[in-house]
Amino acid sequence: MYGAEYMQDVTAAVAGTNDNDQTYMRAALAQARLAFDAGEVPVGAVVVQDGAIIGRGYNQPITTMDPSAHAEMQALRDAASNIGNYRLPGATLYVTVEPCTMCTGLLVHSRINRLVYGTREPKAGAVESALQLLQQPFYNHQIEVQGGVLADECSTIMSDFFQLRREAKKRLKQR
Repeated sequence: MYGAEYMQDVTAAVAGTNDNDQTYMRAALAQARLAFDAGEVPVGAVVVQDGAIIGRGYNQPITTMDPSAHAEMQALRDAASNIGNYRLPGATLYVTVEPCTMCTGLLVHSRINRLVYGTREPKAGAVESALQLLQQPFYNHQIEVQGGVLADECSTIMSDFFQLRREAKKRLKQR
């Protein structure tokens, strides 16, 4: 399923993690579970600044009828509101899945210092997988990236969600 190169990348990424990264990723996973329970694609995110969670969010585009209501967007909006500034210098975003193009641009505009994500998104990931937007020289802000933190747990919640959806569709067809 995954090539040796991918596994080496994940191993190297996880080797660079620390206990705080895992702790905050677990908080992001808790947000992903809220999305799962709401019938949304289970992606969760938290924003951390100075050792405290200042923003939380989970995917809500279906329930809010807002295509921009991704977990990252929700968490960054919450953080900006909580600190009274749309710029979040020195903050770290923890998200269970590699961000898409929209959310990657949002990270640059919000001046996030660091991005920590769980599992790769091979089809639409815009940080390392499908695109490498943060490596482009034309951005006026650089973001440190750490991938692969609790990757198995982050991947499992996604797999479980889509497995349940496939089973539900199958049951509907059988009626």
